[in-house]
Amino acid sequence: MADLHLDPSTPLPPYEQIRAQLATHIATGALPPDARLAPVRQVARDLGIAPGTVARAYKELENAGLVTTRRGGGTRVSMHIPAAQQPVQQEVAVTDLASLVGAVRYLAQRQGTSVQAVMDSVQDILDDAPPRSP
Repeated sequence: MADLHLDPSTPLPPYEQIRAQLATHIATGALPPDARLAPVRQVARDLGIAPGTVARAYKELENAGLVTTRRGGGTRVSMHIPAAQQPVQQEVAVTDLASLVGAVRYLAQRQGTSVQAVMDSVQDILDDAPPRSP
């Protein structure tokens, strides 16, 4: 399963960090349709948090239609992701954006990349983006 981490310096609660990271992995294809997520207890043990925290993240993903849970079958990525949850969206929720920035910061730190290098890359991407239609 995809690598999950918690950033204690972010104001986002742990369940939201987990939800956002898994949603990103699903949207990017890192977790393809029908991929099985790790059991709640295993993720909780790996991250050193209560199982209820992970269960809440999984429930949020299920409510969004990104995963399905079946007794005895575990939690799997949905075969059909709702259009509103596809990688390209017109609007991004503030919490999703904060989660994404937190994940980028974590990855940059892990790879030894400076904040300025990340900012420069983001600016380059934004400069190349096609104009938005009204």
